[in-house]
Amino acid sequence: MKWSLQELKNFYRKPLEFDEYVDVSNIRSLDPEIRRITPVHLTGHADINRQRATFYFTIQGEMTLPCANTLADVVTPFLIKTTEIFLLDPGFTVPSEEDNLHTVEGHYLDLLPCIEELILLEKPMKVVADPATKDVKAPPEGEGWQIVTDEDRNNRIDPRLADLAKFFDKDKS
Repeated sequence: MKWSLQELKNFYRKPLEFDEYVDVSNIRSLDPEIRRITPVHLTGHADINRQRATFYFTIQGEMTLPCANTLADVVTPFLIKTTEIFLLDPGFTVPSEEDNLHTVEGHYLDLLPCIEELILLEKPMKVVADPATKDVKAPPEGEGWQIVTDEDRNNRIDPRLADLAKFFDKDKS
């Protein structure tokens, strides 16, 4: 979703319409809590004049997040409708009460950073798996942790006392 300013001049006073699937898998590096994200469906149009480009679009997709209780994968759908304004002329000023205002740096207008930001803002703080689903189970281990049963805990030797156990083994022999 990147256009050169020269390409955008072809759409002055004509609508620029788009209906595409966009890969936003880079968002996982921005927020490691997002385990998976599908390519998002982006639909909308833009009104372009010499000073600014106003994009009216909808972002729809699904992201997989960990359950707050069990750490199981929870698929969370999202639907974002927004209007974003990009200033094409650096000398053009817009009233300060204008929301969703972006400046174009360089010779390209790129929607991808804006899309990623909107998805991150839409991500829920906490998700919980549906308790009616019996298949939801916590993964057996993760980064820096693993599930330990009572039996494992009772049979495990504390590494700080491992040398002491060897001492008593020598006495028996």
